[in-house]
Amino acid sequence: MKLTAIIENGENGWLVGQIEEIPAVISQAKTIDELKANLLDALYLYLETQKELTDLEYTGKIIIREDLILA
Repeated sequence: MKLTAIIENGENGWLVGQIEEIPAVISQAKTIDELKANLLDALYLYLETQKELTDLEYTGKIIIREDLILA
């Protein structure tokens, strides 16, 4: 799976970025490479948090979990 970083100039020389496909994932940095790394870190945190929230929602319910593989 390929994601797209939207990058713009922020204040005081900072770059601000967002993942186009998951707009809630945002970060900032001084260089593009650092911003891309920060966005990936933010993505992992976002996904982890969403999983925890979903797990709470389904606590005590009988569910089926299946893996999905993104090619």
